[in-house]
Amino acid sequence: MILNLIRTFAKMVKPQVVFVLGAPGAGKGTQCQRIVDTFGYVHLSAGDLLRAERNTPGSEYGELIENHIKNGTIVPVEITCRLIEEAMKKADSSKFLIDGFPRNKDNLDGWNKEMGEKADVKFILFLDCSEETCIQRCLKRGAEGSGRSDDNIESLKKRFRTFHVDTLPIVNKFSEEGKVLKVDGSESADEVFKKVAEVIKSYE
Repeated sequence: MILNLIRTFAKMVKPQVVFVLGAPGAGKGTQCQRIVDTFGYVHLSAGDLLRAERNTPGSEYGELIENHIKNGTIVPVEITCRLIEEAMKKADSSKFLIDGFPRNKDNLDGWNKEMGEKADVKFILFLDCSEETCIQRCLKRGAEGSGRSDDNIESLKKRFRTFHVDTLPIVNKFSEEGKVLKVDGSESADEVFKKVAEVIKSYE
């Protein structure tokens, strides 16, 4: 009964969204999980949603998604927005972290078109981390059995090219609007979270 009331209330409140961006391996997933545990956000990873859809038997998008993931390119925004919106509707909260999105101008335009009236973007949490550190983390993750088809040096080079060419301009655009909170992501997960927590508290 109480859970149903919470779900009903959450659906009545306009979702509050924080985009979490950073290069591959910057620690987005790690920090998002800590934010969830501490502040009660729901974490939606665009990449995880796409990989789950890819692995769904009979998915009409599975092969297309896999091709984009392997090539380090960006899945059509309509598909990503549809998966994000479906996940939001199932959630018991109105506070969301969306990591790995928007990754380019087309993503942002698509979000504004599909979700602009349905959710409010509070700010971008940007984890700034050197390419060398990020690559080391991703390769280590792959060697430890992450199960991700893009945790290899060939895919990483493509993903970093996409990040620099397509994603950083989005960060810069939000920065001009005063809506980017940047945290150094190169330190240990604990040290990074101390700074992330301060940022989140200032907006709570």
